[in-house]
Amino acid sequence: MEPLSFQEYICSLDTATLPRILRICSGVYFQGSVYEISGNECCLSTGDLLKVVAVALQKVICEDTETGQTMELPPTFKGEQGYPVPARTQWVPSSQARPLQPPWAQPHCPTGLFQPAPAPGPYPTLRGLFLKGTGQRGLTLHQALGQWDRQPQPLLCPAIGPHALLLHPVYEVHATMHLRRDMVKIPSTLEVDVEDVTEAAQHIHFARPLLLSEVLGMEAALPALAEILEGPAGPAVFESAWVPRLQRGQRLQLHGRSHAWRVLASAPRSGRHFLLSSTYQGRFRQRPRQFKGVRELVAGLRPGRPLRVVVTQDCEGQGEDVPPLCTGDWLEARGLQGNGPGTRLLCHRHSGEEEEGEGEELLLPLDLGGGFVEEACDSKKYGLAELLEQQPLPCEVRVVAPDPGLERDALGALPALRLEARLDQPFLVGSFCEEPEEGFEIPPRWLDLSLQLSEGPVHPPAPCTRRSRVEELTEAFYYRLLAQLPGSPAPPPPRPPKPAQAGTGPGGRRPSAHGPPVPGPLPMSACPAPPLLPRLALPQPSTPSQYGRRRPPRDAGCALSSFPGIDSNSTEHDYETVDDNVQKTIRKMQAIFPF
Repeated sequence: MEPLSFQEYICSLDTATLPRILRICSGVYFQGSVYEISGNECCLSTGDLLKVVAVALQKVICEDTETGQTMELPPTFKGEQGYPVPARTQWVPSSQARPLQPPWAQPHCPTGLFQPAPAPGPYPTLRGLFLKGTGQRGLTLHQALGQWDRQPQPLLCPAIGPHALLLHPVYEVHATMHLRRDMVKIPSTLEVDVEDVTEAAQHIHFARPLLLSEVLGMEAALPALAEILEGPAGPAVFESAWVPRLQRGQRLQLHGRSHAWRVLASAPRSGRHFLLSSTYQGRFRQRPRQFKGVRELVAGLRPGRPLRVVVTQDCEGQGEDVPPLCTGDWLEARGLQGNGPGTRLLCHRHSGEEEEGEGEELLLPLDLGGGFVEEACDSKKYGLAELLEQQPLPCEVRVVAPDPGLERDALGALPALRLEARLDQPFLVGSFCEEPEEGFEIPPRWLDLSLQLSEGPVHPPAPCTRRSRVEELTEAFYYRLLAQLPGSPAPPPPRPPKPAQAGTGPGGRRPSAHGPPVPGPLPMSACPAPPLLPRLALPQPSTPSQYGRRRPPRDAGCALSSFPGIDSNSTEHDYETVDDNVQKTIRKMQAIFPF
């Protein structure tokens, strides 16, 4: 088949023969045609293959052969009422050979149907095609377009006007391309030449890229080999060394879905965050919980189990009803009493010197402060699954026996670990082709990437996934994940400290260069107002001060220090000190003019 323009090929295409495979022969932009598909730029280069699967008529551009004016017809055009019809001009026959009536008044040309134009010209006549095998005296818009023969034919339509018309259809072509996920939608007016290679390209398979999240639901196709087409986008999730290797061109072995669940954990003191797998073999020991205030004590109560704590911070009482709490007091929180604003926590207080049965009952208001620590007597070592059965989350623990299967267990060196929530996120077990024995577990919904499945043998046994038992999370992803947990509001990430300005100390104050630190400036009300003096010519000192530095007067310094941004002790100002003679003169003038 000879190459045709894309418009000519689509207009003459029989949709009953779809799908068809086309090859791009030439383009208009440096051997390629660039266009936009839903905002994404795509390029059709010479030699690319298209698999056309559907063609849809978008509009028809109707051109008047005499005036050159154009108008658009919708695919549903029938010439009925309600469709805007151009104003008809007065018809004047140009020759004696033409009929005496205008074309739209002829009985053989009904309104809304198309007939071949009687005007002579270089166009082949379609009268035989229009009248052959039809029970009507014209064709609808779609029937007229079906008679396309590589070039538009002159037609008449009484609903449009008296002149001959040329119909230029514009189709939307739906096609698939190799290694493109979405269906490509191309206008038929794209200026490229194509060649039909359907018969010679029957063996070609148009591979569609897959997302890792889609492979998660294709368990029947696993294990399989895959090649990464595009690495994961977005911020990093794990701090692991295997994550940066997930780049374009990397070959993977996908073995199947992992059946392990995860626990989100964080180290309170170091600010690090982890994701623990249920296959973690380390041993934990419970740490006593700490509470700040009575309200946190209420949140730590468990149904049917009293909470025993020790007071770690003195707390003042509230009148006669609430006695003060002293450090070392032993409290047993038993439950709430009352409703509404008067709700109290019922506790039994027992000091260290009293016997077991002695003590007093206290009703503590929920807004009472103080500090408490849980009395923990459990020294048993737990595995992760056993710990979650005994202890509800969140809870604080300590790793007393690291995982023996890990070369370096980062949890063993932490003084405390807070287990926050259990996650049932699906993971896929994978490995690199160059390291088939060492596997990893990747969460497709958090770390998605584009890949292509390929044929080839897969390493039979599932790889060891020791490296995924403890995954350290990035701080940004930790807070994003914490915000997605149901029922647990995520605290905002800590704000970084403000950078100190050059030459300033804490609080933005400039340190003194000589002598001890000077206290901050007094407020405006603390500075005595200086008395008003008449304008006198005061003598100027002829020698510098004894300190070798000229300083402002005391009253002037106090007045200046009351304004923000002005430091009375700054060494940047250049003032002269009033000597003793001048001060004596000022005092005499104050005695003479007492105002």
